[in-house]
Amino acid sequence: MNILLVCPEYPDTFWSFKHALRFVSKKAGQPPLGLLTVAALLPSGWKKKLVDLNLAELTAMDLGWADYVFLGGMSIQADSAREVIRRCNEAGTKVVAGGPLFTARHEEFTGVDHFVLNEAEITLPLFIDDVMHGRPKPLYASDEWADLALTPLPLWDLIDARQYATMNVQYSRGCPYDCEFCDITVLYGRAPRGKSGPQVIAEMEALYESGWRGHVFFVDDNFIGNRVKLKKEILPLIIRWMEERDYPFTLGTEASLNLSDDMVLLDMMALAGFEEVFVGIESPNEESLEECWKIPNKGRDLIASVRKLQRAGLQVQGGFIVGFDHDPLSIFDTLIRFISESGIVVAMVGLLNAPVNTRLYHRLGREERLLKTFSGSNTDFSMNFIPKMNDTALRDGYKKILATIYSPKEYYRRVTEFLRTHEPLRQHRSPLRYAQLKALSRSMLLLGVIGKERVYYWKLFFWSLFRRPRHFSAAITFAIYGFHFRRVFEQYL
Repeated sequence: MNILLVCPEYPDTFWSFKHALRFVSKKAGQPPLGLLTVAALLPSGWKKKLVDLNLAELTAMDLGWADYVFLGGMSIQADSAREVIRRCNEAGTKVVAGGPLFTARHEEFTGVDHFVLNEAEITLPLFIDDVMHGRPKPLYASDEWADLALTPLPLWDLIDARQYATMNVQYSRGCPYDCEFCDITVLYGRAPRGKSGPQVIAEMEALYESGWRGHVFFVDDNFIGNRVKLKKEILPLIIRWMEERDYPFTLGTEASLNLSDDMVLLDMMALAGFEEVFVGIESPNEESLEECWKIPNKGRDLIASVRKLQRAGLQVQGGFIVGFDHDPLSIFDTLIRFISESGIVVAMVGLLNAPVNTRLYHRLGREERLLKTFSGSNTDFSMNFIPKMNDTALRDGYKKILATIYSPKEYYRRVTEFLRTHEPLRQHRSPLRYAQLKALSRSMLLLGVIGKERVYYWKLFFWSLFRRPRHFSAAITFAIYGFHFRRVFEQYL
């Protein structure tokens, strides 16, 4: 069999980092880890090729070569996925579709020959066996959860890592919490399941042996879902591996805010090389947190918790949502103040949406408030339900938040305040790379000469260079991020 794995294109959003990637001559943020893992589950005798539409075009020659196109992705990639299906149908190439997008919404898609849904460790072998016997079915699904001990190493040799800004690893799936708007528990359950320590180290070693040096992101939706296993098995092995290789990677991940309650875990993450963590803070309004069942955030001083993470050496990236039923009209000014006071530089604010089959989706359906399918975007000003707040007031307030927190004056102030006090517990002294020099020179031109933020850019440039030289690289990185966020916001306006 000739198998063509296709990753649909991501539209331009906060998470795409499209406008930041041009500074470092990278074409995409992260490789399609799901498809690389699926490729490793296929028979070794099958030929495999991967086309990432964020890097390259899908050609007629590709489609003519393939016996099957394996198509995976997330909700935000739906439009691109439909175009791929259309082209496969025109070429007469069979389509096998799976992953989060199709597991949640396969009824919406026509032209797919075989849906292999849920977790591939369970359903893909069933499809392969049927193909071998000439009897593949239209749909494969399961209500069981996969044993991640069966998950193989991703086939990294299918990609050119030089085209990506960062590499990725998945340690666990599932989350112990069940936030009303989140579909993670729908897709992966509430009991966190993790790989073994040796599996995690094998994945890091494979990246190391491939020549990768730089950032590695643990894509777990809640890295600390099983804290006991992390502290006893996973982190000790990562710490030892990183020390033995003189810290070739910097690490990042996503976690719930109650990470701030566990200083032992925080210290171990710092020793392991974690430098950033994305946290879903969602709202400073307690009634909204109660409404959406954001259990880890309820009844706590949110800013104090963020500062604990920052004092532990972590750069905190924050996710925020407006549009909850209990949001007052004052929520917009409250959220602006919160972001300003918290020192969160990378603050991603989106309008509330209801992903398919979440508890929020079903509640809004009962209340007859659903409008359309979730787009998956946190930046296109769309909502798939009727909010309780006046729609105009909600959208105007949302625009006010973004216009304020991404304005050069406010954004650069947050960067300076964060770098003034930020002290990573471990200083990683990685060698200066050509890509970093290129990013610096391009930032000097695009931000320092022709950019509307040029006054703020040069103030940060010289302040960090002479007052906080160890943070100079981070200062330039933040400046580039700010450019990306403003471009995305202005595009949708």
